[in-house]
Amino acid sequence: MSRRRLLLSLCGLVFFLNLARVVFAPLLNVFIVEFGIGEATAGLIVTLTWLGSASLRLPAGWLLTRVPRHYLVLISGGLLAVSAAGTGAAVTVEQLMVGAFVMGTASGVYFVAANPLLSELFPSRVGRVMGIHGGATQMAAVAAAPLVAVWMSLDWRYAIWTIAVGAAVITVYTAIQAHATEMPTAGAADRSLIAGARSEWRIILAALGLAGVAVFIWQGVFNFYELYMRSRGLSPAAASTMLTIVFAAGVPAFVVAGEVVDRLPSVPVLLGIGASFAGCLLALPAVDGVIGLAAISAVMGFVIHSLFPATDAYILTALPDSARGSAYAVFSSIWMLSQSVGSAVLGSLIERGYTYDAVFGAAAIGLLATLVVLAGLERAGRLPS
Repeated sequence: MSRRRLLLSLCGLVFFLNLARVVFAPLLNVFIVEFGIGEATAGLIVTLTWLGSASLRLPAGWLLTRVPRHYLVLISGGLLAVSAAGTGAAVTVEQLMVGAFVMGTASGVYFVAANPLLSELFPSRVGRVMGIHGGATQMAAVAAAPLVAVWMSLDWRYAIWTIAVGAAVITVYTAIQAHATEMPTAGAADRSLIAGARSEWRIILAALGLAGVAVFIWQGVFNFYELYMRSRGLSPAAASTMLTIVFAAGVPAFVVAGEVVDRLPSVPVLLGIGASFAGCLLALPAVDGVIGLAAISAVMGFVIHSLFPATDAYILTALPDSARGSAYAVFSSIWMLSQSVGSAVLGSLIERGYTYDAVFGAAAIGLLATLVVLAGLERAGRLPS
């Protein structure tokens, strides 16, 4: 029972940590107006959040070979509370960028520690637990746009300060639950970051190949999705609703994918998810009308969010106890770093005059080409299973 209560507290903490990463997307238009910046700079703010999420993952992975996982979980919550309080007080775009970066670092430290911890707390149900935990993560994405809409009548800063207060409260509760829980000792032999990565490089590269390109594309798509929907003729309210639909569809996706990946071979599941996401991007320009756009948004949201628990379950179940924390930290660092520049790349292409539809279509074709190569490797038995 104590492990279940700890899982519940971690779901609450990850809600605020992910909210800190996604809250900037519905604020991009506000930043463009208030700070007098262009789309490329706005995209850079979001990119800095995700770069922050990538920046401390390797150092956190090294710390995992020295300190218990739940210590880093608690540190991440405290870091978020402090950094969000400061970001809400930003008066220049430079201060906003620094704040976004530091808020992102908190989530990076958290995921490197929490995901291996959860896989060891519930070793026979890794996919299911990743799905439940991921569902809580996704609830933050669903809440981001409505939260911003509520606070915009006063000041966008209140949305950031809400994260600061929430993170502080739930971190204290998580500390209480962690103290009451007997922690697993599965990672006791994991004492070298380099050795862990070196011994498990095949599964790390396989997971990056199967999920990396799709998530890089997704970073650009979801952070500009509201602006894209406005370019399709939707009102600001309707465009915001489309973004909410995309995120809302991800909540059941996490749970369903977590169950599926516990029962089916992971590699074919990941290949199917990536191909389905590419198909959604290719279909998007052909869909018209509010109902049609809502439907394709829901399908795309469900598909792409299935990728995250499937990827985590794939690598965490494949890694041995002696390298799980260190090897996962290396994978997580590279994965996050590679995807974090997606928003900046898309923003730069749009500012240069390329249309959203053209960029989305080219990205989908590139993703399909990558998946064809990976499917060939899988058929030849070259990918770890």
